[in-house]
Amino acid sequence: MEKLVIEAKSDTGCVREHNEDNFGYDAEMGLAVLADGMGGYKAGEVASAIAITSLVHSVIQIKGSEEKIELDGKRHEESAILYRALHHANQQVYDSAHDDHDCRGMGTTVSAAWFHDRKVSIAHIGDSRIYRYRDYRLELLTTDHTVVQELVDHGFYTQEEAKASEQRNIVTRALGIDPTVEVDIYDYDARPGDIYLLCSDGLTDMVDDLDIANIIRRSSTDLEYGTGELVNKALSNGGKDNVTVIMVRVDDGQTRDKSWSKRLNKLFSG
Repeated sequence: MEKLVIEAKSDTGCVREHNEDNFGYDAEMGLAVLADGMGGYKAGEVASAIAITSLVHSVIQIKGSEEKIELDGKRHEESAILYRALHHANQQVYDSAHDDHDCRGMGTTVSAAWFHDRKVSIAHIGDSRIYRYRDYRLELLTTDHTVVQELVDHGFYTQEEAKASEQRNIVTRALGIDPTVEVDIYDYDARPGDIYLLCSDGLTDMVDDLDIANIIRRSSTDLEYGTGELVNKALSNGGKDNVTVIMVRVDDGQTRDKSWSKRLNKLFSG
């Protein structure tokens, strides 16, 4: 099975007072998760933290059980587990928002990548993104759930017009806003040499895809340098939002340790 190298970095940015992004990852487990919260005073960071914690706990619990999981013909069990875990996380955020008056209306994006058996299962809600860098080419693997993206899909906006729109950050789907949520699920092959980037819109609003690709190319053997360069580029371009990035490189390696519960305490950062 593949060996993963993972690095991450988060910054409050140059304008915001609080960092409402949260992330968690573990190379041995093969899981990387990023959430960008939204809501009232500090509620966004509450929502994103609950989402990360709930998602990881659910993945570990479901994976460790003997329950048979199926998802509408999805080939990989991991896809189905992510799907169920995100629905549980949605309920957790939704219930917390209703229990705490200060957190009413809070929600969060979530983008998760789970690497397994030369595959990667991706679950996605909102306008954070997951990219793949392969053979010197950067490819967006997720679709933004935003008003502007819907206008692009229906031919009313070009991609260039969308980037300049003041409505580009209005999301049409987020975790925790409603009792149920629609989750995008994707499965891809994961090849040695691939680099995957999970990022909040604090990066993509400030740095275009060409610059992102160039930074990944220069840092393919040093992901710690790469995460730092991506964040610094967003800050130097204005840093109008919190910015969080996770870089994952797929290498050849030995079979990973399956002791899921022992790795739980290493999964959380914020």
